[in-house]
Amino acid sequence: MDVIALQSGSSGNCVYVESGGVRLLFDAGISGRQAEQRLAEHGKDIRDVDALIISHDHRDHTACMGVFHRKFGLPLFVTRPTFDYVSTRMKVGKVNDVHHFNAGETLWFGHLSVETLSTPHDAADGVVFVVDDSKHRFGILTDLGHVFKELPRTIASLDAVLIESNYDIDMLENGPYPAFLKERIRGPHGHLSNEDAAYLLQSALPSKLKWALLAHLSDENNDPRKALRTHHEILGHNFPLKCADRQAASEMMRLE
Repeated sequence: MDVIALQSGSSGNCVYVESGGVRLLFDAGISGRQAEQRLAEHGKDIRDVDALIISHDHRDHTACMGVFHRKFGLPLFVTRPTFDYVSTRMKVGKVNDVHHFNAGETLWFGHLSVETLSTPHDAADGVVFVVDDSKHRFGILTDLGHVFKELPRTIASLDAVLIESNYDIDMLENGPYPAFLKERIRGPHGHLSNEDAAYLLQSALPSKLKWALLAHLSDENNDPRKALRTHHEILGHNFPLKCADRQAASEMMRLE
């Protein structure tokens, strides 16, 4: 299973997963041109993608979902509440091939299954994903709200994970955001801090987890070095960790 975070952060999110000839994109918060070029740099053609799957309605995950659908011919998979909410607030454009699923359902693409899990994030109908090819299980877990009860068990079942590590507690507290926005981010419907994510990973160890890709780092309230330092302090230095890039594609990660 190959994984490429084409971008992950408050300015846009898109993740590519491929296994056994099945190719999926999760979220469309970057431009079609960026997605096409970044995949091409890894020798991938975006027009070969089998489906675009949307996690929730926030713009950094949905801004270009209509463009991806029309320009590259990608079938769109999204919950109806998410699609309806986005359609009333953004110019999605004409969408001819849309498949609605319910949070908690499992989607199938050939041999590849995508489990969906509802989250308490402040979205219309947010979900996260576990991709399973019968050999490996990979989690795409961002915009979580808080560490809800299903998360530790889910992570313990994974071989690798892309997990949000959104903010550094001190940077958020001392940063420029107004008080209401700080409270929203650190509240039960916001995001996980570096410490939250690290302790969540720690709760799953020892397990079959081989690596973690820290994702959705805030531009204003986090720094990759701080995130990695916090995780290493809690998890030690032997567990493999990397940070997804907030403005570009990360290296291809692989499960063998």
